[in-house]
Amino acid sequence: MESTECLHLITVNQTKKSMKMQFITLGALLLTSFGFNLQERIITGKVTSMHDGRPLAGVYVLLKGKATTATTDLHGNYTITVAAGSEALIFSATGFVTQEVKINHRTVIDVQLTAKTQTLPENKVTGPPVRHDKRSEKVGIAAEYSFSPGYYPGEYGWPDYNTEEYDGINENIFHDALRNPLSTFSIDVDAASYSNMRRFLSQGQRPPKDAVRIEELINYFDYDYAQPKGEHPFNIITEISSAPWNKQHKLVHIGLQGKRIPTENLPPSNLVFLIDVSGSMNMPNKLPLLKSSFKMLVNELRPQDHVAIVVYAGAAGLVMEPTSGAEKKKIVDAIDRLEAGGSTAGGAGLRLAYATARKYFKAGGNNRVILATDGDFNVGESSNAAMEQLIEEERKSGVYLTILGYGMGNYKDSKMKTLSMKGNGNYAYIDNITEARKVLVNEFGGTLFTIAKDVKLQVEFNPAKVKAYRLIGYENRLLKNEDFNNDKKDAGDLGSGHTVTALYEIIPVGVESEFFQVDPLKYHTIKIDHSASKSKELMTVKFRYKKPDADISQLIVHPLIDNQLPLENTSDNFRWSASVAAFGMLLRESEYVKGYTYGGVLNLAQGARGTDKEGYRIEFINMIKSVNGLMAKQ
Repeated sequence: MESTECLHLITVNQTKKSMKMQFITLGALLLTSFGFNLQERIITGKVTSMHDGRPLAGVYVLLKGKATTATTDLHGNYTITVAAGSEALIFSATGFVTQEVKINHRTVIDVQLTAKTQTLPENKVTGPPVRHDKRSEKVGIAAEYSFSPGYYPGEYGWPDYNTEEYDGINENIFHDALRNPLSTFSIDVDAASYSNMRRFLSQGQRPPKDAVRIEELINYFDYDYAQPKGEHPFNIITEISSAPWNKQHKLVHIGLQGKRIPTENLPPSNLVFLIDVSGSMNMPNKLPLLKSSFKMLVNELRPQDHVAIVVYAGAAGLVMEPTSGAEKKKIVDAIDRLEAGGSTAGGAGLRLAYATARKYFKAGGNNRVILATDGDFNVGESSNAAMEQLIEEERKSGVYLTILGYGMGNYKDSKMKTLSMKGNGNYAYIDNITEARKVLVNEFGGTLFTIAKDVKLQVEFNPAKVKAYRLIGYENRLLKNEDFNNDKKDAGDLGSGHTVTALYEIIPVGVESEFFQVDPLKYHTIKIDHSASKSKELMTVKFRYKKPDADISQLIVHPLIDNQLPLENTSDNFRWSASVAAFGMLLRESEYVKGYTYGGVLNLAQGARGTDKEGYRIEFINMIKSVNGLMAKQ
C-alpha cells in the first residue's frame, strides 16, 4: 500500500475517533443536563454477623476518604451513593471488628462482621470494671461511670476513650400497704434507656446497671390500648395476674392511652433546632447521623410549621431564621452545611434557642426547642444544677423541650435526662437511622405535640387485700404523696397517641415473702376499716393532668376490682410488659427475679408479640435470644 493511501486511512480513522469522542462527550453533557451523573452509582447490600448470621442494624457505612455515610436499617440493609473511582467502603459497628471492603465495579456488597467478643462481661467494657461513685448509695447524688480507655477503636474517627455518665438508681422496695398505703409518681414517656441498652448489648456488653431504667424499657413499645372516648384525653386500662417471676405475688398492669390527633389537625409548630456542632460531635454516629435524622423530621413538616436553626460550639449562633416547612430544600441545605469543631457552650446555645422560640412564639401552637447533642457541655453553664435552673426558668414561657442524644464514649445520659425532666420535655437516644425514623417519623405526634402536661399517678392500696407493694421502675420519677394535689409541682407530659405503662408487684395478704418482713408496732395499732374488708377493690388509681395551656389540674379516679386472671389468659399487652420488665430486672441483677431466667423472659415475650407492624418486638425477642445464648456459655 502506498504511503499516501496509508496516510488517508489514518486521517479517516482519526476523524472517526474524534467524531465518536464528540458524540460521547455530547451524550454525557445531555445526560448531565437531564440530571444524570455518570460519575456516581448506587451500592446496596446487607450486613450480618459472622457469628450467627443475624442482620446488624445501626452499622455505619463510610466511603473511604469522603464524608459520605449510610447506616444499616433494622434488617441490616444499606444504600449508599459513591463517586466513580471510589476505592473502598468502611463498615464500623460497636462491638465488631471494623472492616474495609474494596468497591471495584460492584453495585451489591454484602458484608459479614466479626464480633470482638462473644461473652457478656460483668458490668465492664474492656480493662478494669466500671467505677461507680459509692456516694450515690449514701446520699442519692448522681452516680458517675467512667470506663477504661481503649474501648473504641481510634481509627476512622472513633474515639479511644469512654467517660459516660448515668444517674444512680436505688431500686424500689416493697412498702407496707397498712402503714404506707399511697404510692405517687410522675409518668415517664422517655425511651432513651432502651435504645442505649440495645447499643451496649449489640456490642456484646452488659450495660451499666444504672443505664437500665425499666420504665423506659417498657414504654419504648407501643401497646394496642383502646382510644379514649370521653371528655379526658386518656383511656385507662388495668389488668391483674400472677407475677411471672414469683407465682405467689400478683402483678398489676396500668396502661394509659393518649388521644391520637391526626397530623393535619395538630396545631402549627414553632420549632428551634438546637444542634451541637462542637468537636466531640465529629464522629460518624454523631453529626452525620444527626443530620440524617433532622432531614427525616423536616420531611414531616407542614407549610404552617416553622423551623429556626441554632448551633453551638465555642459560642452559639443563629444560622437560619424561622423558615416555613414548605421550604424543605432551604432547611435541608442549612443542615447539610453544618460542620463540627470547637468547644461546647451548651448553656449559651440553650439561652439563644429559647430566646428565638419566644420571639416567634405561636399562641395556641406547638413551641419547642429540639436539642441534639452528646450532652458533653464544657463551656459556660455545664453543671447539672446550673442547667436545671436555666431550664426551669425557661419552661415558664410555654416553650417545651425535646432532647435527642447521640454517640458514645463521652455520652452524658445523666445530664440529658435531668434537662428533659426539668424542661417539660421528652428524651430519646438515637443510636441508628432506624431509631431516628421511629422517634421523628413513626412517633412524630407523640414526640413533638403535647396533649397533657404534669401528669401524675397516685395509687391507694386496700390493706385488707394487699400486704405490701412495690412500683417497678420510675425510681427517678417518685413524688411525695402531698405533691399529687399540688399543681405547682412539675411532672411528666404526654404526647399525641403516646402510651404509658406502669407495673406494680403485690404481695397479697396471707402470703409470707422473703422480700417483706416487718415487726409489729409496739406503741401504735393500725386498724383496717370494716368497709375495706368488705370491698372487692384491690386498689384505687388516681390521675391528675393539666391541659397544655392550663394551670389547674383535672382528676380521674379509677377503682380496680381484684379480678385476677391466669397468666396465660391475660392480654398480649400484659405479658409483653411483664417480659420487658423482667428482662430489665435481670440486667440490673435485681434480687426480686432471682431464680428467673432469660429463657423464661424469651418464652413469655414470644407468646405476646402481637401484630408488631414496625418489627420492634421481634428485635427485642432476638436481643433476648442473643443474651440468653451468651449467658448459657458462661
